[in-house]
Amino acid sequence: MEPLPLPSHIHYELLLQLLERQTLFAANQNPVLRDQVQQLIATLRKAFAQQKQLEATCQQTYVSFEHRWSLNSGCPGESPDLLAAQTKQSEES
Repeated sequence: MEPLPLPSHIHYELLLQLLERQTLFAANQNPVLRDQVQQLIATLRKAFAQQKQLEATCQQTYVSFEHRWSLNSGCPGESPDLLAAQTKQSEES
């Protein structure tokens, strides 16, 4: 069985930093926007926590997983070159 592909933790961390440091600050004067940004931050934290739980379950059940940095890093049966070619074709269409 191939390793279960999961997003790298850095993706969550970068999004959270951006939302907390910049987006929340910029939306501070508008209560509706501020509340929505806070909800988004909470949702993202929950998603990160759920992924960590999934990783723990994988470890307990001896299921391998790997953190991915992008969609191009190892789709089953496709090389990154093939993905790049497909992306280029879609952009040209």
